[in-house]
Amino acid sequence: TCLHQPSACCQNQSTPMLGAKISTICANIQHSWANLVVMKIGLIKEGKTPVDRRVALTPLQAKSLKENFSCDVVAQPSPLRAFSDNEYKRAGIALQDDLSDCDVLLGVKEVPISELIPNKTYFFFSHTFKEQPYNAKLLKACVEKNITLVDYELLKKNGQRVVAFGRFAGLVGAYNGLRGWGEKTGQFTLKPAHKCFDLVEMFEQLKDLQWSEEVRIILSGAGRVAGGAVETLIASGIPNIHHSQVKDAVGPFWAQLDVEEYYRTLDGSPVNRTKLFKDPSSFESNFMEYAQNAHLYIAGHYYDSRAPYIFTREDAKKPEFNIKYVADISCDIDGPVASTLRSSTIEKPFYGYLPHEEKETRHDDAEAIGVMAVDNLPCELPRDASMSFGKDLLQHVLPNLFNGDLDGVLAGATECKEGALTSDFSYLQDYIDQA
Repeated sequence: TCLHQPSACCQNQSTPMLGAKISTICANIQHSWANLVVMKIGLIKEGKTPVDRRVALTPLQAKSLKENFSCDVVAQPSPLRAFSDNEYKRAGIALQDDLSDCDVLLGVKEVPISELIPNKTYFFFSHTFKEQPYNAKLLKACVEKNITLVDYELLKKNGQRVVAFGRFAGLVGAYNGLRGWGEKTGQFTLKPAHKCFDLVEMFEQLKDLQWSEEVRIILSGAGRVAGGAVETLIASGIPNIHHSQVKDAVGPFWAQLDVEEYYRTLDGSPVNRTKLFKDPSSFESNFMEYAQNAHLYIAGHYYDSRAPYIFTREDAKKPEFNIKYVADISCDIDGPVASTLRSSTIEKPFYGYLPHEEKETRHDDAEAIGVMAVDNLPCELPRDASMSFGKDLLQHVLPNLFNGDLDGVLAGATECKEGALTSDFSYLQDYIDQA
């Protein structure tokens, strides 16, 4: 009774002074009780086009979050998710169209401006911190709507990202490269990754294939993306060789190149990684050394805009350039990989590049370099990608919502809050002012 009507309780006290003290105590209890509000977290349906079927948390992960922390979790109904509404219901996660009573909203891709709910905390990939012109209005709207925006891409511990889909970009990108090669050469046919139920089924497509000697692959990169590509290449059964053997090797084979292999110094001195990452302008590409005896190139590296191109349009015209197919997982348009004129789609992942005319053509054109440049590759394995992403989110990120952000993970990834850009992202003010 005191919690709801402290004054009524205190009116029955025989001593006025004692009654006043009890009244104050009861009022404080009532205030504290009112503040013990359980945090409510909503899983939003994806609204961006093209459709993305990934989720921030799978049904079982949402259940785990609800059971292990003082919070409630609901999911916005969606006919498009890789995990059905019924799967969430069976896991004890209520479905709720209107998420305006939620405190925190978890998505994957950018939220359409018209769907943003003011005064909420949002987690999603905003693609704004590099001042991407197409999303300036989105960040401006978040500021104007008093939204706290946490960008997944900026969540880090000890300088290292803690959540990402890069591994799945590599897994699917390498698979698509092999699939594209088979389609262009007519040597074999692979089921599209997005038509496979999961990663296990995708790998099953690679079993028992007979690889021709023409399948000579080089992979650039050594991070998460390249690591995923390595998993697919191992699953393919294609022999792996050391990069030093590429020049004289007879296929089929695959070799991995780290930055010291595909770049070199201008004066011939050994490559210093620290110097390269600090200022790559004093280096040049060493790609041609491998392109003479390789036929399929999988680009899984991170690219710095200050760095030299991996191969240029002029390189691709040279008679010693023997790359016949490029799977560009990194997909930097008109950038370090000359054949990547545009990104492609999951439905139409392949096109051709004519080196001497520097233009796009049909994928099956005999004179063309085949190109795979899908820029949303993890969407092809949405269930596996979501499970991996949600696991990292539960382990490294979401606990900080309940412990005062002890790790400082959230603070460093919060682009705006309380109606303004945070200090770390004040450099974006001109970016949104001009939106």
